[in-house]
Amino acid sequence: MNSERLPTTIPEYLAHLRRSLAGADPALVQDALYDAEEYLRSELAENPGRSEAEVIAAVASSYGAPDEVADIYRDTEVKVQTALRAPPPRPRGSALGRFFGVFADPRAYASLFYMLLSLATGVFFFTWVVAGFSVSLGLSITIIGVPLLILFFGSVRVLSLVEGRIVEVMLGERMPRRPLYTARGRSVWQRIGDMFTDPRTWSTMLYFVLMLPLGVAYFSVTIGLLSIALSLILSPLALLPGVHLNVWLFGLDIPEQAPWLLPFLAVIGALVLAVTLHIARGIGRMHGLFAKHLLVKTAQFT
Repeated sequence: MNSERLPTTIPEYLAHLRRSLAGADPALVQDALYDAEEYLRSELAENPGRSEAEVIAAVASSYGAPDEVADIYRDTEVKVQTALRAPPPRPRGSALGRFFGVFADPRAYASLFYMLLSLATGVFFFTWVVAGFSVSLGLSITIIGVPLLILFFGSVRVLSLVEGRIVEVMLGERMPRRPLYTARGRSVWQRIGDMFTDPRTWSTMLYFVLMLPLGVAYFSVTIGLLSIALSLILSPLALLPGVHLNVWLFGLDIPEQAPWLLPFLAVIGALVLAVTLHIARGIGRMHGLFAKHLLVKTAQFT
């Protein structure tokens, strides 16, 4: 057991835990704070005749002191990430091997699928934020306007968790698995005020708005490159009897005028497909960091 004095209140315990997790992934900190608060609150509710200090002292031996809990979360995170991470590709010595090794990288295909999916999610997120915020703000002068605005902000937080799970599964960036920790014991109006003044609320809305142009760009790049790559790869099918494909290059009808070029076009198509996967993997990494920056509250230790 840690010899340092145990906190006597739940907010003090959470503040200590937050300090003990300094330098950890912000998503991990958010999950740890939420789990700790839920556990301590449930223990307090089951022991109504005991003070917070007594409950914390009693559960410290099972749940742990803040420093111990922080160490457990760090260790568990390493084990979970190691178990969930895709097996590393076999090391390739040559540059050519590393270039074509992208075909064996599951993360490249997941990122490619995310780029295709981003058009649909971008349209939905953009429409939800613009329509929801404008309607609720426009009705704020009426009796139903403020409740609608509060519900809208709550829905934005829920959607940020959903998008976070998509980003983590497809792009591999660690995102929160629990809702954002909010201090309990505050009045309803104070908590509503916190929702309005929380920078993450507005950064999440900014992310959802930007997802529309990003989704259009991701989808357009992906479809364009895949169309070129697949059409070139499949072009040798024009050599088969009864198969008629229009393959034009520099004004030449390749199947009719230069059929010997078709195998070379297939090789070029494979190169374009490899480049497409490299681009998708790079965009996936950048977008994961972008989502982490806007969707996760990083000011955890202030």
